[in-house]
Amino acid sequence: MSSATQPYPNPALGVRIVFFTGGTALRDLSRELTRHTHNTVHLVTPFDSGGSSAALRHAFAMPAVGDMRNRLLALADSITTPPSVLAFCAARLPDNTGEDDPAPLLQHLRSMASAGNIVWSDMPPLFADALRLHLTYFLQRMPNNFDPFHACLGNLVLAGGYLHHRRMFGPVLAFFSRLLQTRGVVLPIVGENLHLAARLEDGSLVVGQHYFKTLSAPVRQLFLTVHEPDRQCSTDDTLPFIPCRPPLGEAVETYLHSAGAICFPMGSFYTSVLANLLPQGVGQAVAAAHCPKIFIPSSGKDAELHGLTVSGQAAMLLRYLRMDAPQASTEQLLQAILVDSRHGRYEGGLSIEERKAVTRMGLRLVDVDMVYEDDPQHHVPELTATALLNLTTSGAAL
Repeated sequence: MSSATQPYPNPALGVRIVFFTGGTALRDLSRELTRHTHNTVHLVTPFDSGGSSAALRHAFAMPAVGDMRNRLLALADSITTPPSVLAFCAARLPDNTGEDDPAPLLQHLRSMASAGNIVWSDMPPLFADALRLHLTYFLQRMPNNFDPFHACLGNLVLAGGYLHHRRMFGPVLAFFSRLLQTRGVVLPIVGENLHLAARLEDGSLVVGQHYFKTLSAPVRQLFLTVHEPDRQCSTDDTLPFIPCRPPLGEAVETYLHSAGAICFPMGSFYTSVLANLLPQGVGQAVAAAHCPKIFIPSSGKDAELHGLTVSGQAAMLLRYLRMDAPQASTEQLLQAILVDSRHGRYEGGLSIEERKAVTRMGLRLVDVDMVYEDDPQHHVPELTATALLNLTTSGAAL
């Protein structure tokens, strides 16, 4: 593998790459890209329904904030943001191992509203005051039966700001972007409280993003629903699981229209990437953007794929983009697939027939070294950034 690339001379003037993303797969690449551009835009899925996110969503009927918090921290300026701030935002309360009574943990959480709490002792007042204020917003609204076990403190302060600003993400995300001096923009793809659902090839239904880790069959149809994920599967078609297609927000649409490149990056295929394409208007906005559109499939194991090859994944991307852009050409929606055939391990492989299938779709397969030789599950951030920027700035994807 070659050494890291030199950063762009002036990242403040760097290219605007818009990512449809979620989860942690893009975290290291996001951090690396800040050396080259401060203008990346991360459209994040707010549909997580498991773990501590479930407790927040159940208590407040709100979208999930965990992936947004994760991306804000990845983009934070590590020079101006103290390590204690980043550590606080990533820290979690203890889980409930051996302890079922939440009262002591809730008391501990409430004690953090005091300026004298030890958690603020090594944090500059500017940061401590801001975090404590947003934590207080949360505590003022926290129900008595809230489940605090394993709660992420960063999620709680974001939730506090969201609730304080009348259930709007814009003000709280803008505030924390300034506080952390993030080198990029983070937005949820939509602000509604919805859940990810899928009808599988065996006829069963899955409601709730956390169930996608153990799918019993390939996905036939992916959609959003207002229904709560209180069960995993059902074959009863009479249940009112009606797909919802909320419209894109004005800010999201603006960023897509002004993109220098649009990227469908590595990550859990359905829950981190395809879920972002479900709102109304995504396909039209992508088609209208005059820029390279690039897919970086995951290398290694993705439990969601169930044998869906790289060409199959590209076809699925096009299918959902065309839900509201049925007349758009393939070139308007997707142009290049970025892979590493030497070190990557892709679902179904990259055989000659698979490469021909990609070509028949009208797509370019761009093959470069960017996956760790001894760890095919992960991309080398420096090499992946170089490959993506080369396609973006040269227009080679077009």
